[in-house]
Amino acid sequence: MKANESKAAVIEKVAEMSLQLGGKHLADYGATRSRHDFTQRQLMACLVLRAYLKTTYRGVLEFLSVSPALRQRLGRDEKLPHHTTLQKFSARSKVLEIADAMIRSIARAHGRLEPEPEAAAMDATGLETTTASAHFQCRRGGERRKWVKLSTVVLCGSLLPLGLVLDWGPTNDKCQAQALLAKARLAAVPDTLYADAGYDAEWVHVQCREEWGVESVIKPAKHRADGRRNGLWRSGMTKPYLKRMQYGKRWAVESFFSGLKRTMGSTLTSRTPKQLLAEAAFKVLAYTLRR
Repeated sequence: MKANESKAAVIEKVAEMSLQLGGKHLADYGATRSRHDFTQRQLMACLVLRAYLKTTYRGVLEFLSVSPALRQRLGRDEKLPHHTTLQKFSARSKVLEIADAMIRSIARAHGRLEPEPEAAAMDATGLETTTASAHFQCRRGGERRKWVKLSTVVLCGSLLPLGLVLDWGPTNDKCQAQALLAKARLAAVPDTLYADAGYDAEWVHVQCREEWGVESVIKPAKHRADGRRNGLWRSGMTKPYLKRMQYGKRWAVESFFSGLKRTMGSTLTSRTPKQLLAEAAFKVLAYTLRR
């Protein structure tokens, strides 16, 4: 019973924090001529809960209908939105940007509480767009051709994301690096940024060190037969340097992805491309709020 009470308290806290955070990034209503039945931050909180509970639009509303305490946290004692209202709200063009801004604001708030700079790590992972197992797809002769690619930078100590970029895989990690670093730069200034060989490029080092003011530690990839590396910063990424800079801290981002998938699931249930990307962002936002 205590375990159930604890889980209910966490869900209520996620809903309450989402509602408070949404108020900083969303106007009360999307249009002056709307019926004003539900505020935008209430709808946003419902979408965050949907991601956290790993359910459908109908499923989260069914959960709310039997949870008076949760409805009270959201300011909805009686009337609930229709499931199509949530679906249409998640399809809006700015929803993904707002979810990303909410994630960055959490990192900035953490930075005000913990002013000492932390190290950060950058990487990407894939989220599946089908519930079919890999075994089933292999038996029917199918291949894993397309998935949602989630790229993020996380703080190594608190495992809080500084920003995220969502795209379609498979692609080279460097394709999302420029936009990802620009977003992370708005949230915090860590002392060091770790990344694997997928981000090995001189321009990535330049963007980190000369524009962001962060010391980049990136494992070099072998591009030439003789093993030589071009570039001022790439040439310094030797094994002794990586060891001295504690390159093993890069695994913090892998820990973040592991916790995200174990808690929120690794499969997306939406159908349209835009809503698949939005659902992925809500998964990261819900997991961040839970932390």
